[in-house]
Amino acid sequence: MRAFLPAFLPVLLTASHVVLAADTIPKFDVERTCRPAAVAGVLPGRDASACKRDENDARSKLEQDWAQYSSAQHASCTGFAGLDRAPSYVELLTCLEMAKQAQQLPPESKMGTATTGSGANSR
Repeated sequence: MRAFLPAFLPVLLTASHVVLAADTIPKFDVERTCRPAAVAGVLPGRDASACKRDENDARSKLEQDWAQYSSAQHASCTGFAGLDRAPSYVELLTCLEMAKQAQQLPPESKMGTATTGSGANSR
């Protein structure tokens, strides 16, 4: 048994690092995310510098609140925020906040769980 533990230790340590890496805030390229805002410049005050400020503010908020979200929420929302070619901290934060709020809804208010209301069965 003692010979088994030292041999198994590298596997255990590697696995724990993989889990830790999955639960860290992803690194997005804010410059790339905000490039379209610089080009469009459609709305007054919504240029690249305003976009970068919003992205950096969202990143700071994520750093403060990251631990309050589950690993499943991290994975799901990071995947969602990365769907675009230029992932966004604002989108990631919004997704995490919505996921947390949805989880806190009472079961009867969630779609597909209501037993009363409108529909074919309520006539």
